[in-house]
Amino acid sequence: MSAVPSDEVFEVPAASPLHLVRGSAPGLFWYLTEPTRCALDVSEFVATRSMLKGAPAGDGHPVLVFPGLGAADSSTVMLRRFLSGLGYQVHRWGLGRNIGPTRRAVDGMHALVKKVSDDFGGPVSIVGWSLGGIFAREMARDHPHRVRQVITLGSPYNMSDPVQSRAMPAFALFSRLHIPREEFPPLESTRPPIPVPATSIYSKTDGIVSWESCIEESGPRRENVQVSSSHLGYGFNSTVLWVVADRLAQAEGTWAPFAAPPGMAGLYPRAA
Repeated sequence: MSAVPSDEVFEVPAASPLHLVRGSAPGLFWYLTEPTRCALDVSEFVATRSMLKGAPAGDGHPVLVFPGLGAADSSTVMLRRFLSGLGYQVHRWGLGRNIGPTRRAVDGMHALVKKVSDDFGGPVSIVGWSLGGIFAREMARDHPHRVRQVITLGSPYNMSDPVQSRAMPAFALFSRLHIPREEFPPLESTRPPIPVPATSIYSKTDGIVSWESCIEESGPRRENVQVSSSHLGYGFNSTVLWVVADRLAQAEGTWAPFAAPPGMAGLYPRAA
């Protein structure tokens, strides 16, 4: 089961396929303005709700939504309501505040994926915000036949150095409650891509995690989609929500890279 490695267990690989810069942290300006920019993301969501009504409708399959570090299901209410309105069976993670890979969280996520998949009779999609996205990717590795696709929102699953996340002190604060470090998985860069379609949504103005840590090399059934968003605002940002809706609407067993609809291409910066 995955988690963001703590300082004492984090090992930097000899070479990274993305050649990430060791010790690269988000700019201080972006970090200090996170709350203000999150408020702007919420305001934008309210102002563009009519536009979001045109997002692709869902096919009714179940979608699990995992919150980020330090957050609970209350942080994903707007995201879940949006997806429910598109026709999906949306499930919260229901494991309290996400304080990292505690035994309760790890066992609970495995059980949730199994239960929802069994109840539905097919695979589920998982949308994970920040640390929740790292968890989502591990669920896909452990249950490839139960997970339909994974969408991550500012998830630093490809970190090459702990300082690439300004959330590491908070993560370390809860480390005594986490599973033993020998149960932490190898670094993402040392493993093959996850076995299900994956979309990594990232922002170069993310003030919490470096955007380089949130992407992987594009390939068959995996992609990186750049947006303009704060880290705290991913779940409220209209351009993010559109990408999530577009990705979830793909028929099971099919996949094509994200393409912004006519008239919206200018809202998506050029991808890295």
